[in-house]
Amino acid sequence: MPTVLVTGGAGFIGSNFVRHLLTSDPAVSVINFDALTYAGNLANLTDLATHPRYTFIKGDITSRADVRSAMQRGVTDVINFAAESHVDRSIMDSGPFVRTNVLGTQVLLDAAREFNVKTYVQVSTDEVFGSLGPTGYFTEETPLHPNSPYSASKAGADLLVQAYQHTFGLPAVITRCSNNYGPYQFPEKIIPLFITNLLNNEPVPVYGDGQQVRDWIHVLDHCRGVEAAWRKGKSGEVYNFGGRCEMPNLALTKLLLRLLGKPESLIRYVADRPGHDRRYAIDCAKAERELGWSPQVSFDAGLRETIAWYQANAEWVSSIKTGAYRAYYQKQYGKL
Repeated sequence: MPTVLVTGGAGFIGSNFVRHLLTSDPAVSVINFDALTYAGNLANLTDLATHPRYTFIKGDITSRADVRSAMQRGVTDVINFAAESHVDRSIMDSGPFVRTNVLGTQVLLDAAREFNVKTYVQVSTDEVFGSLGPTGYFTEETPLHPNSPYSASKAGADLLVQAYQHTFGLPAVITRCSNNYGPYQFPEKIIPLFITNLLNNEPVPVYGDGQQVRDWIHVLDHCRGVEAAWRKGKSGEVYNFGGRCEMPNLALTKLLLRLLGKPESLIRYVADRPGHDRRYAIDCAKAERELGWSPQVSFDAGLRETIAWYQANAEWVSSIKTGAYRAYYQKQYGKL
């Protein structure tokens, strides 16, 4: 029976993946390994806290002692979601991004070698490819050209994974995905930030002219893709996942306004982000062909469900925005 170490399992995508794996496969046990930084929230998994095949360990992927202690619990596979991931924060201070995303990946890779894991999956991002013009798509062969400290740190981690696979024969695959949305996303990212602001009749900030284009994928489709890469992926390969749903940020903003019945007067145009990539778009044909994966959730249905989730979980949103969730973990686990 596989015992999967899911790093970053208290975050947005990681927690959705933990829930997906536990509910879809009765033969899998999951160890959720998370440092509970600002974006980690165990409230994302409250309903699974006592699940017989679920264990939570508070630990830091940059700590060899923490990682080795977790690996000694019979871990057979590692899926690394743990990362600092917010571009704006990386522009303000890149240090935590290099530490977690690069050094942390190296520590995990060393542990994966030591404990002879069956498969190591590195969950990456399409941002490592840089920016596209008005046409074309990122493929697995697109050269890496990261344009932010965040994406540079993720590219560095990806290269380490490739090096360990080539040099040491570590069974490893890399996944790269377009922009995710869905339940439990920390409200600093555009969709949950705009939803939660609009629910309170607060303005929403649009960078520059709002014509930056992103490809949107529902988080559960991404989770299914990561699972497929873990189960079926070939060592040394990269698999792209996208939603085949390109949309300019301004069009997304106006769609959210319309769905929530709010006026366009709530849009606030702000100075563009330094080095802001203009367009991302993923070609996911390889994953469809080799893994039997395809996106299942339409953007219209997924966005409506996401809005309904944030409307129904006002207490979760409030604990994030007030910082109450951090005070709880401070009391339970000590200094964070």
